[in-house]
Amino acid sequence: MYSFMGGGLFCAIVGNILLVVSTATDYWMQYRLSGNYAHQGLWRYCISNKCYMQTDSIAYWNATRAFMILSGMSCFAGIIAGIMSFAHFSSFERFNRSFAAGIMFFVSTFFVLLGMAIYTGVTVNFLGRRFGDWRFSWSYILGWVAMLMNFFAGIFYICAYRMCECRRGNGPR
Repeated sequence: MYSFMGGGLFCAIVGNILLVVSTATDYWMQYRLSGNYAHQGLWRYCISNKCYMQTDSIAYWNATRAFMILSGMSCFAGIIAGIMSFAHFSSFERFNRSFAAGIMFFVSTFFVLLGMAIYTGVTVNFLGRRFGDWRFSWSYILGWVAMLMNFFAGIFYICAYRMCECRRGNGPR
């Protein structure tokens, strides 16, 4: 049980770090604009080594930002619940912190999936046609890796919960 929780906590911490780095950096997409190298993220875009804030309130950027931030917050809450699940004292007999941590990591995974899917769909269908020579970059890839890490953290914590339930027996619930 502790090995599952330890593996889940490791995946969650790495996933949350990747999530923060992915959300904060501006290398989600790279392209050429009028012969100049350019890249953009969720918060700013850079052309010829000069960066500018994204002041346009475009719905897909706002949705992606919101889902990435919500994912980071739910992952952080899952990490706190995951750390607390190592301590067995509880005044709530029916509340299992391993289960709560696993659910929070699955919620975080869902938010990242929504944010990344929105960004991918709009980029491929709209921006991909606007810029001929473009590609997704490392910040975008870190977002997908963070999603996988959060998913595996959830799997590990649910496995730890199931092992704890099996040890307790099949008593009344």
